[in-house]
Amino acid sequence: MKQILLIDDAQPIHALVTTLLADEQVQVHSAFDGEQGMTMAASLRPDLILLDVEMPEVDGYAVCKRLKADAELFNIPVIFLTAMSNPEQKVHGLELGAVDYVTKPFNPAELLARVRGSLRTYALIQMLEQKALIDFLTGLGNRAMFKQRLAAEMSLRVRTGSELALIVVDVEDFQGINDTQGHPFADRVLQKIAGILTEVCRAEDVPCRLGGDAFVILTPNTPIPEATLLGQRVVAALENLKLNSHGFPFNIRCSVALAPALDVFDHLMLARANQAIQDSREQGSEGLATAIPQAVAV
Repeated sequence: MKQILLIDDAQPIHALVTTLLADEQVQVHSAFDGEQGMTMAASLRPDLILLDVEMPEVDGYAVCKRLKADAELFNIPVIFLTAMSNPEQKVHGLELGAVDYVTKPFNPAELLARVRGSLRTYALIQMLEQKALIDFLTGLGNRAMFKQRLAAEMSLRVRTGSELALIVVDVEDFQGINDTQGHPFADRVLQKIAGILTEVCRAEDVPCRLGGDAFVILTPNTPIPEATLLGQRVVAALENLKLNSHGFPFNIRCSVALAPALDVFDHLMLARANQAIQDSREQGSEGLATAIPQAVAV
């Protein structure tokens, strides 16, 4: 059964939507403000979010921004519910990443059709991503591919003792980019970075997008000095990255960190690389951050 989260401060809307969808194979969950909606979205991971635009304190636009900036939630389709008919407001919502609008008062047939269409599309995307192991926005491997290849490389290390490392790339203030430049521009940023990583990587490297603004490159059979050189090439390729937004150049900054495998089954490489990025930002450091203990540093 598909899960739908309805975020709307008007209780009658919840009763109406639940009634309209009563014959569908869905379960409707209710949140009555933006903060509650974000909390429930994180715990439920619904298949669709119906989101009221006009709510007190945290409106639907702000909620949508936060959803699309969350690596675990950004793929969930959002349909805005609104009494507004201004085209500019609708365009703004679509630029934030919503897939559709339904205008209040609802036409029952229209709401049903849009809900069914969004659920079908989301289910298809999930199925294709799981089967193809590809992130459809960037063309890189997705999180599932990364996990699969990481497990395979660790298994290989048991037999051969081959070295392994990974490089993490994280976009600085990606939520701010979403907020100020819009969701389509943020997608272009991710696609541009993916293209750069594809060009820099060697044939044996495995570049993946983990979700949101997080990228990782798995470097099989690569000693620390070689992985460091690759990390430095990534840093150089991402320097001075700019894209035009509304006719003006917009600077994009990325943080890059390297973490080698320290033992045969090192499941903490990714966490160490992310911590190295956080530490380098706090210290104001530039260049390649490294999560290499002194004992094994080269």
